[in-house]
Amino acid sequence: MTERSDRVPPTTAGGALRTGRPFFALLGWLAVVFVAAAIGGVGSATAPDFYAALDRPAWAPPTWLFGPAWSLLYAMMAIAIWLVWRERTTAPRIATVAVALFLLQLVANALWSWVYFVWQSGALALANILVLDALVIATILAFRRVKPLAALLLIPYLAWILFATALTFSTWQRNPALLG
Repeated sequence: MTERSDRVPPTTAGGALRTGRPFFALLGWLAVVFVAAAIGGVGSATAPDFYAALDRPAWAPPTWLFGPAWSLLYAMMAIAIWLVWRERTTAPRIATVAVALFLLQLVANALWSWVYFVWQSGALALANILVLDALVIATILAFRRVKPLAALLLIPYLAWILFATALTFSTWQRNPALLG
Protein backbone atom coordinates (compact mmCIF):
# COMPACT_ATOMS: atom_id res chain seq x y z
CA MET A 1 0.00 0.00 0.00
CA THR A 2 1.40 3.41 -0.94
CA GLU A 3 0.97 6.59 0.98
CA ARG A 4 -1.19 9.18 -0.73
CA SER A 5 0.53 12.47 -1.40
CA ASP A 6 -2.74 14.30 -2.01
CA ARG A 7 -3.90 14.15 1.60
CA VAL A 8 -5.99 17.01 2.85
CA PRO A 9 -4.04 18.97 5.47
CA PRO A 10 -5.34 18.61 9.02
CA THR A 11 -7.46 21.43 10.35
CA THR A 12 -7.87 22.99 13.74
CA ALA A 13 -11.14 23.21 15.59
CA GLY A 14 -11.72 26.65 14.02
CA GLY A 15 -11.25 25.25 10.54
CA ALA A 16 -7.96 27.02 9.81
CA LEU A 17 -5.09 25.04 8.36
CA ARG A 18 -2.39 24.05 10.80
CA THR A 19 0.09 26.32 9.16
CA GLY A 20 1.40 29.59 10.45
CA ARG A 21 -1.60 31.51 9.11
CA PRO A 22 -3.52 31.87 12.40
CA PHE A 23 -0.32 32.96 14.14
CA PHE A 24 0.46 35.54 11.44
CA ALA A 25 -3.12 36.78 11.57
CA LEU A 26 -2.74 37.29 15.33
CA LEU A 27 0.49 39.20 14.69
CA GLY A 28 -1.35 41.29 12.12
CA TRP A 29 -4.13 42.20 14.55
CA LEU A 30 -1.56 42.95 17.25
CA ALA A 31 0.12 45.29 14.77
CA VAL A 32 -3.17 47.02 13.87
CA VAL A 33 -4.08 47.54 17.53
CA PHE A 34 -0.62 48.70 18.57
CA VAL A 35 -0.34 51.07 15.59
CA ALA A 36 -3.57 52.69 16.79
CA ALA A 37 -2.08 52.75 20.29
CA ALA A 38 1.06 54.41 18.92
CA ILE A 39 -1.02 57.06 17.13
CA GLY A 40 -2.78 57.78 20.40
CA GLY A 41 0.60 57.63 22.16
CA VAL A 42 2.00 60.38 19.94
CA GLY A 43 -0.98 62.49 20.96
CA SER A 44 -0.27 61.82 24.61
CA ALA A 45 3.47 62.49 24.46
CA THR A 46 3.03 65.45 26.82
CA ALA A 47 0.49 63.61 28.97
CA PRO A 48 2.62 63.15 32.11
CA ASP A 49 3.33 66.88 32.45
CA PHE A 50 -0.16 67.96 31.43
CA TYR A 51 -1.83 65.35 33.65
CA ALA A 52 0.34 66.38 36.61
CA ALA A 53 -0.71 70.01 36.11
CA LEU A 54 -4.42 69.15 36.30
CA ASP A 55 -6.52 69.38 39.43
CA ARG A 56 -7.55 65.72 39.66
CA PRO A 57 -10.00 63.96 41.92
CA ALA A 58 -8.57 61.86 44.77
CA TRP A 59 -9.60 58.69 42.92
CA ALA A 60 -7.53 59.52 39.81
CA PRO A 61 -4.87 56.87 39.13
CA PRO A 62 -1.18 57.75 39.19
CA THR A 63 0.46 58.51 35.84
CA TRP A 64 2.66 55.39 35.91
CA LEU A 65 -0.42 53.11 35.88
CA PHE A 66 -1.64 54.16 32.43
CA GLY A 67 1.16 52.52 30.40
CA PRO A 68 0.90 49.02 31.88
CA ALA A 69 -2.91 49.13 31.99
CA TRP A 70 -3.23 50.18 28.35
CA SER A 71 -0.60 47.66 27.21
CA LEU A 72 -2.57 44.82 28.77
CA LEU A 73 -5.89 46.14 27.44
CA TYR A 74 -4.53 46.55 23.91
CA ALA A 75 -3.15 42.98 23.96
CA MET A 76 -6.55 41.67 25.08
CA MET A 77 -8.27 43.73 22.38
CA ALA A 78 -5.98 42.25 19.71
CA ILE A 79 -6.70 38.71 20.86
CA ALA A 80 -10.43 39.45 20.92
CA ILE A 81 -10.53 40.80 17.35
CA TRP A 82 -8.37 37.92 16.16
CA LEU A 83 -10.84 35.42 17.65
CA VAL A 84 -13.72 37.15 15.87
CA TRP A 85 -11.78 37.46 12.61
CA ARG A 86 -11.13 33.70 12.68
CA GLU A 87 -14.90 33.12 12.65
CA ARG A 88 -15.48 35.23 9.53
CA THR A 89 -16.31 32.18 7.41
CA THR A 90 -18.66 30.70 10.01
CA ALA A 91 -20.64 33.89 10.61
CA PRO A 92 -19.57 36.25 7.80
CA ARG A 93 -22.26 38.92 8.12
CA ILE A 94 -22.06 39.27 11.89
CA ALA A 95 -18.26 39.01 11.91
CA THR A 96 -18.00 41.76 9.28
CA VAL A 97 -20.13 44.09 11.40
CA ALA A 98 -18.14 43.15 14.51
CA VAL A 99 -14.81 43.87 12.80
CA ALA A 100 -16.11 47.20 11.47
CA LEU A 101 -17.31 48.22 14.94
CA PHE A 102 -13.98 47.22 16.43
CA LEU A 103 -12.07 49.33 13.89
CA LEU A 104 -14.36 52.32 14.49
CA GLN A 105 -13.87 52.15 18.24
CA LEU A 106 -10.12 51.86 17.70
CA VAL A 107 -10.17 55.14 15.76
CA ALA A 108 -12.21 56.82 18.51
CA ASN A 109 -9.77 55.43 21.07
CA ALA A 110 -6.71 56.87 19.30
CA LEU A 111 -8.46 60.19 18.71
CA TRP A 112 -9.22 60.76 22.39
CA SER A 113 -5.56 61.34 23.31
CA TRP A 114 -5.27 64.01 20.64
CA VAL A 115 -8.47 65.75 21.71
CA TYR A 116 -7.60 65.72 25.40
CA PHE A 117 -3.82 66.20 25.49
CA VAL A 118 -2.99 68.06 22.25
CA TRP A 119 -6.11 70.12 21.60
CA GLN A 120 -6.93 70.27 25.35
CA SER A 121 -10.67 70.32 24.81
CA GLY A 122 -12.55 68.86 27.75
CA ALA A 123 -15.97 69.07 26.09
CA LEU A 124 -14.80 67.43 22.87
CA ALA A 125 -12.85 64.80 24.82
CA LEU A 126 -15.97 63.96 26.79
CA ALA A 127 -18.05 63.70 23.60
CA ASN A 128 -15.33 61.54 22.04
CA ILE A 129 -15.17 59.15 24.98
CA LEU A 130 -18.96 58.86 25.16
CA VAL A 131 -18.94 57.81 21.50
CA LEU A 132 -16.11 55.39 22.35
CA ASP A 133 -18.17 53.95 25.22
CA ALA A 134 -21.12 53.34 22.88
CA LEU A 135 -18.91 51.81 20.18
CA VAL A 136 -17.23 49.46 22.66
CA ILE A 137 -20.60 48.32 24.02
CA ALA A 138 -21.82 47.71 20.46
CA THR A 139 -18.58 45.85 19.68
CA ILE A 140 -18.96 43.64 22.75
CA LEU A 141 -22.54 42.80 21.77
CA ALA A 142 -21.46 41.96 18.22
CA PHE A 143 -18.47 39.94 19.44
CA ARG A 144 -20.74 37.99 21.78
CA ARG A 145 -22.78 36.82 18.80
CA VAL A 146 -19.65 35.64 16.98
CA LYS A 147 -17.32 34.46 19.74
CA PRO A 148 -18.40 34.95 23.39
CA LEU A 149 -14.82 34.68 24.67
CA ALA A 150 -13.88 37.68 22.51
CA ALA A 151 -16.65 39.70 24.13
CA LEU A 152 -15.40 38.75 27.59
CA LEU A 153 -11.90 39.90 26.68
CA LEU A 154 -13.28 43.39 26.05
CA ILE A 155 -15.03 43.73 29.43
CA PRO A 156 -11.92 45.05 31.26
CA TYR A 157 -11.44 47.56 28.43
CA LEU A 158 -15.03 48.74 28.80
CA ALA A 159 -14.59 49.06 32.58
CA TRP A 160 -11.40 51.09 32.07
CA ILE A 161 -12.92 53.49 29.55
CA LEU A 162 -16.05 53.97 31.66
CA PHE A 163 -13.73 54.93 34.50
CA ALA A 164 -11.84 57.18 32.04
CA THR A 165 -15.16 58.77 31.07
CA ALA A 166 -15.80 59.77 34.68
CA LEU A 167 -12.21 61.00 34.99
CA THR A 168 -12.50 63.01 31.77
CA PHE A 169 -15.66 64.69 33.01
CA SER A 170 -14.21 65.36 36.45
CA THR A 171 -10.93 66.82 35.19
CA TRP A 172 -12.75 68.94 32.63
CA GLN A 173 -15.02 70.37 35.34
CA ARG A 174 -12.10 70.97 37.72
CA ASN A 175 -9.86 72.59 35.07
CA PRO A 176 -11.85 74.96 32.88
CA ALA A 177 -8.77 77.08 32.13
CA LEU A 178 -6.68 74.10 30.97
CA LEU A 179 -9.46 72.07 29.34
CA GLY A 180 -11.63 74.92 28.06
